[in-house]
Amino acid sequence: MAALTERMKEIFNKQGTFVFSTADKNGLPNAAPLGAVKLIDDETILASDQFLKKTLANMKENPVVAISFWDGAEGYQIKGRVEIHTEGKIFEETTEWVRTISEAIGMPLKSKGAIVIKIQEIYCLSPGPDAGKKLS
Repeated sequence: MAALTERMKEIFNKQGTFVFSTADKNGLPNAAPLGAVKLIDDETILASDQFLKKTLANMKENPVVAISFWDGAEGYQIKGRVEIHTEGKIFEETTEWVRTISEAIGMPLKSKGAIVIKIQEIYCLSPGPDAGKKLS
């Protein structure tokens, strides 16, 4: 397992949209924007599925994903494994979280699933000599 640093969490928490990347069982890639994303802890990310089709199908075939985020010239890519929850406590908590945040912006949405990402690796996306370097 890899863990986010305080600086990584600071940048993560400022994001409105993340690039969420998956691949099917044959390795065909797919990248989609995701907005309902938050940290559970230093090693775990939660995302909500409102509209996912190809991404969801890919995660069911291949549970390895990447999520990218950046703030100006500093950015990171996280790679990890997902678990998809469509019932139970984490799903119910995610449904309530999405309802609350979406109503606050005047666009009520319903979560179809909770995606829990366990961080396995973190890479640098910042331009310069460390671009692409595995950080943990």
